[in-house]
Amino acid sequence: MNQILKECALHEPCAYIPGNSQSIHYKIIHECSREQCEALILRGWRRFGSMYFRPICQECRSCESLKIDVERYTFGKSERRILRKNSSLDTVIRHPTLTRDHLELFERYHRYKHHTRSWDEPKVDPKNYYASFVQGHGDFGFEILYFDDERLIAVDLIDILDEGISSLYCYYDPDYSAHSLGRYTLLEQIRLAQRLGLKWIYLGYYVEQCQSLSYKGSYQPSLQLQGRPEEDETPLWK
Repeated sequence: MNQILKECALHEPCAYIPGNSQSIHYKIIHECSREQCEALILRGWRRFGSMYFRPICQECRSCESLKIDVERYTFGKSERRILRKNSSLDTVIRHPTLTRDHLELFERYHRYKHHTRSWDEPKVDPKNYYASFVQGHGDFGFEILYFDDERLIAVDLIDILDEGISSLYCYYDPDYSAHSLGRYTLLEQIRLAQRLGLKWIYLGYYVEQCQSLSYKGSYQPSLQLQGRPEEDETPLWK
């Protein structure tokens, strides 16, 4: 049975803009269908495991939901260079899993971000990882694993939905920083969507004031969700 539990967290410290507060609406949905997931993504929700969330801050609209127009997207010179640089990597796409290699790479990536971007100190917990990235994937959640020979160097978590790919989370080996793996995995999402005949890459939240999220605005053409439509309202993107 599909079970939905709802709650809100009000006036917490903002995860994206220092000094701001945030209010978040959460849903825990067990056995979510692909259609239900896409309906939520189209209305500005994000998925981690069985948890769906979106901001409901009353005095701030800095979190903007974006989606890339795959059908009209063309790769620039620097993007083609990144694709060529990583063309020798091996890839595996499958439903999300949890291994020691996953956890070690996840910890190494977050330790690097802690030192370079002042992210919180990494706390790697197999149960938390499973709840965030493995649980709730249904028949639409996947991980794309990138290998250099047999070394796991990047994990890209996505949902493949009826009209597009929802980009969930990516982490990679900081020893391969010269390979621009963050950009490369997103470019590979676009190429996968093109092969599958899908229209969109759902990027999640673009926050201009947040260095870790502001890069999303450089992927054009894209559309922005207007407002915060409810589930019985038609979402408008432009």
